[in-house]
Amino acid sequence: MKNTIAPYPGVAPYAPAMMPLGVPLRASGAAFAQGFVAAGCLSAFQDRQTLLSSPSPVELKRVLRHALQGGAALAAGTRAAAAFQQQDYARMLVATAAGAAGVLIIERLLRDAAQAEQENQDG
Repeated sequence: MKNTIAPYPGVAPYAPAMMPLGVPLRASGAAFAQGFVAAGCLSAFQDRQTLLSSPSPVELKRVLRHALQGGAALAAGTRAAAAFQQQDYARMLVATAAGAAGVLIIERLLRDAAQAEQENQDG
């Protein structure tokens, strides 16, 4: 006999249900946090003229933008990979599209005015 605890005799033990994509929601949140930290760390030290001075608000905004984008991309990639493993290609495409849309929205909301003006001039 198995050593399990059932709430009532004859009732199977409770097993937490998985999310439809096979990845618990908390795992997607963990993937977002991992991507956020990794992308933020990479962005914080790239293209900095002096590492000892305190960063400007523009630099901080750039790091935040990259960190949010990295988190969104890794969370979407985690969901897409789980769907791929289950051979659920429609959900894989939806997760990929949602991740791409999230990255684009973050870019549009947090890009600085100088970058937006340069893009307008370039066409």
